[in-house]
Amino acid sequence: MSDLSRWTDRVALVTGASAGIGEAIAVRLVHEGMRVVGCARRLDRMAHLRARLGARFTPVQADLRDPDAIDDLFDSLDARGLSPAVLVNNAGLARKDSLLDGTREGWREMFDVNVLALCQCTQRAVRGMRANGDDGAVVHISSMAAHRVPVGGNSVYAATKFAVRALTEGLRQELYAAGSAVRVSAVSPGLVETEFPAVYHGSAAAAALAAADFPILHPADVADAVAWILSQPAHVQVHDVLLRPRRQPN
Repeated sequence: MSDLSRWTDRVALVTGASAGIGEAIAVRLVHEGMRVVGCARRLDRMAHLRARLGARFTPVQADLRDPDAIDDLFDSLDARGLSPAVLVNNAGLARKDSLLDGTREGWREMFDVNVLALCQCTQRAVRGMRANGDDGAVVHISSMAAHRVPVGGNSVYAATKFAVRALTEGLRQELYAAGSAVRVSAVSPGLVETEFPAVYHGSAAAAALAAADFPILHPADVADAVAWILSQPAHVQVHDVLLRPRRQPN
């Protein structure tokens, strides 16, 4: 069992919390005693979480493609006494914009959300953590695509996740050089049962045709990995958790 008692009543910010992995992480951290701020573009999609989790869950609206919206989000949290001790950078997306056939707009959206928003959220959250006792944790929800370019996959999406892999190590080095106790980790899942395939393929029907013919990960599996990371003692640095279905071939 994970022991997250050191985080009891402290604030976690989970981006992309309206469904899938982000929703599962929010639920798990509330159940572990944390106060969770869930961030998503569509506020209405988090109403069910508010009803289920009560006052320990605070939904907030922000479009992470907009850098001003990110600054407004963190300014608002600071003003409300909700500066996060834990940041889970879960928000991410993929578009069917390959290197040969894609558009600059599609590439830009993937980099804006998967890389630049992650950088800006991390910078603002770590700044607050260091100002509030220099104690906190950043967890990036990355992908197995950060470790290999999937055959037949989208190389531009993979490039964004390779960037997350580099940023994880880069932040670790920067925090070490600064003498900070804030830690950074990543979780790199393979195939997970979420809305992600439907968004990528453009419809649930198209996603179903491309679905794997073996059991894939559940969002709760990824939430378990995040809880395990946060349960580690202060002297332990978990760098990256690679998590794939047993029957996923690559």
